[in-house]
Amino acid sequence: MKNTPLRYALFLMASLVLQSCDTTQKEPTKPQKRPNVLFISVDDLRPTLGAYGDSTAITPNIDKLAEDGMTFRQTFSQVAVCAPSRASLMTGIRPDSTRVWHLGDEFRKINPNTVTMPQYFSKNGYHTVNLGKIFHNYMPDSISWDEPDLRPEKYLRKDWLNRDGETYYISEAVNASQAIKRDSLLKLRPVRYADGWNTGPAWEAADVNDTMYYDGAQTELAIKTLSRLSESDTPFYMGLGFFRPHLPFAAPKKYWDLYDPETIPLANNPNVSKNAPNYTMNSMYELRHYDGFNHIGHPQSDYRMSEDTTRILKHGYYASVSYVDALVGKLIAHMKAIGIYDNTIIILWGDHGWKLGDHNSWGKMTNYNIDLQVPMIVRYPNQENRGKQTFEITELVDMFPSLCEIAGIDVPDYMQGTSFVPLIKDPNREWKTAAFSQFHRRPRHAADGSRNMGYSINTKSYHYIEWYDWDNTTGTRGAFKNAELYDRINDPYETVNIADEATQSALVKQLSAQLAEGWKKAKPKNI
Repeated sequence: MKNTPLRYALFLMASLVLQSCDTTQKEPTKPQKRPNVLFISVDDLRPTLGAYGDSTAITPNIDKLAEDGMTFRQTFSQVAVCAPSRASLMTGIRPDSTRVWHLGDEFRKINPNTVTMPQYFSKNGYHTVNLGKIFHNYMPDSISWDEPDLRPEKYLRKDWLNRDGETYYISEAVNASQAIKRDSLLKLRPVRYADGWNTGPAWEAADVNDTMYYDGAQTELAIKTLSRLSESDTPFYMGLGFFRPHLPFAAPKKYWDLYDPETIPLANNPNVSKNAPNYTMNSMYELRHYDGFNHIGHPQSDYRMSEDTTRILKHGYYASVSYVDALVGKLIAHMKAIGIYDNTIIILWGDHGWKLGDHNSWGKMTNYNIDLQVPMIVRYPNQENRGKQTFEITELVDMFPSLCEIAGIDVPDYMQGTSFVPLIKDPNREWKTAAFSQFHRRPRHAADGSRNMGYSINTKSYHYIEWYDWDNTTGTRGAFKNAELYDRINDPYETVNIADEATQSALVKQLSAQLAEGWKKAKPKNI
């Protein structure tokens, strides 16, 4: 091994020279930016999805998203109507804290200093953008967004650019009628934005391209916006709110053609719950505002809708869901094509359920689980347990802290929900013992003309509701009035109220105490 020291010295010198010339080792690695957030709201979406076991629904794209993420099978809305539900989940606090109890309550007027989820993400370095219905229609809340209320002007009728897509039709005759009604309503109340101006037919099935309806046009704008945002080093938070399947059930004909209306099953529980108080149901005023439905009675009356009309409405709902599903698929395909899918948190959710003839009713606005249970699907980078489902109890108010944790942002200490990230890591672990919801029943929508607040608690086995007198001036509850109890295992469609049965007295006492203790006592242990 002669000359070994010399050879080693030459090798060492050569290595040092090569290292000094290798500039790639000195270049700092560009850190990956925080994950983007795509926050998808689907208005009035109950769990009418294949991923939730609905064998009728044709929703391949949302089902595929579920296969790449986590599906929460027991998620509850805090209020089964748009404005209160969205105010709660977007602020991370519950309705008695937001003091938003019905459609007319505006959280920004009640508490101007409220910090919403997109505001909080913006404060933490995100660029926030809004398209469609995230808050309530007439309240896009520009304070919450860096780019608020983007609209697809290129695709819309020019005389409709100042509204949203809730009652957007293709028919020229319908639009002419709408304009007359809209103008007359604006003379009476010129301050109304979008929702509530007027309505028309309850359904439409025009043979047009997806982009001719508002949600399709909005998706095209979302795709262009995602391309623009992808070029920035700043992570984005995009709120994208689809209007369908909210009434009217207006969607391209090809989505109606996916279904045979004769094979769509009718409601499993077509009657009002037996032994229920006479103020539990809403008056169906939402559907009554549409053409041809002003005659319908209160669900707690003798009124029954014809089977033909029932089938058309259910058909329209399913077609609208399939339309949104196709748009979600188009959106995700574009994200993959431009390379941002892998580094984006996607959460898709419904703000509350919707009765399709259930409880002899159409719409939401009750404390029943057909209105409270909603889909929630989450997919994010490096997620564990992809394609899994959990049947543990979660709530929409949990979304704010959960997205903060996934994005690596400090969770605000005033949150009234719980991050579900530990549940994603272990879908079978013990979690919340209950979910809490409520509904303010106003006199003109109650069968007996009374004003009440109903407080609801859902455990895995039971659904218990207490009704109280309600002082609308002070926002405080008065005397206890009545209770409802439903066996979720043996009576999942909530057909019979068993609260007054003698055999249930101990259970009623236990659930009443648990309801009074509230959400803090129901939080999961050891997290």
